[in-house]
Amino acid sequence: MSDTGMNNTDVKNTVMSNEDDLIISQDGAIGRFHLNRPAALNALTAPMAYKMKDQLYAWAVDDSIKAILVDAEGDRAFCAGGDIRDLYENGKKDPQPGRDFWREEYKLNALIHNFPKPYIAFMNGIVMGGGVGISSHGSHRIVTENTMLAMPETGIGFLPDVGGTYILSRSPGLSGLYLGMTGARMNAADAIFAGFADHFIPSDNLPLLTEKLIDGANLDAAIAEFATNAPDGVLIGLQADISEAFSGETALECTQKITAMAEDGNEWAAKTLKLLRRHSPIAISAAFTAISQARSFDTIEQCLNVEYRFAHRALLGTEFYEGVKAIIIDKNHTPQWQPPTLEDVTADHLDALFAPLGTEEWLSS
Repeated sequence: MSDTGMNNTDVKNTVMSNEDDLIISQDGAIGRFHLNRPAALNALTAPMAYKMKDQLYAWAVDDSIKAILVDAEGDRAFCAGGDIRDLYENGKKDPQPGRDFWREEYKLNALIHNFPKPYIAFMNGIVMGGGVGISSHGSHRIVTENTMLAMPETGIGFLPDVGGTYILSRSPGLSGLYLGMTGARMNAADAIFAGFADHFIPSDNLPLLTEKLIDGANLDAAIAEFATNAPDGVLIGLQADISEAFSGETALECTQKITAMAEDGNEWAAKTLKLLRRHSPIAISAAFTAISQARSFDTIEQCLNVEYRFAHRALLGTEFYEGVKAIIIDKNHTPQWQPPTLEDVTADHLDALFAPLGTEEWLSS
């Protein structure tokens, strides 16, 4: 898709939407999304997601647009996820708006994954949850020295979604289970290794790359000009431990293996066990199930459909509210999970969470 130049047009700095949270514009042949909520770590709201989706549909058939570029205000965060505070505050009263948001957000994720033109994401700063969904499914995913990427959903009683199970199921070895179940953080090198990103470019060079793209430079050549080796990550050196720890047939078996490794003095296993003990047992089990199942899927849509089944039911349960309250609202970090331990999670629990939704299935929309 990107073997030729951007075929610059005479269109320069055409602002299509300049609302505070999301700035949509066209620069030359580049369609641009600029996330503009720095005080909220550029968290993605429902209106932002809907506008991105609608604009992408328009740009897909607009011959003046040769590529898409998404970036964000500031160096602290590209996008720290979806606006879960709103889901928490309103979900108990009426779950339907939250379900509608996830349904449309997942359509956006699939659209990005299948987009017919280059989709370039500058993943500079924190990238979590919904931020992964609008970046890591693109064709050209750029990370910097500021990148901190994670799928931390099990810590709030949820599971990796926005197509995250698709990427995690395809990460080297069993890395995806480790990352998805624990929410472990990745730097730029780890994000590239795990399949969430493609290129490392120092953040100071992003404006220069942007200008080259606007001026019509060849996309791959322009990226190659600025790309360099990322600072060392840790994931590649952990593959033996991860393979041993996450080779169980269930989330509980994995945790038992990790416990044994920790008892034998493995420091990484001890840290991993501490992470798992903080998070929702039902969410950890759901993440294990969804990521494992995703390995057999051919498309991102299949993964999103399974994720939506969980999300659809999350607003009727207790774990999501308990997790958001403890971590985001009260910030006491002492959630009271139900069931309280992995030993208490049954196959019936998981079957109920992932059962088909009939006419409410995401793929039926």
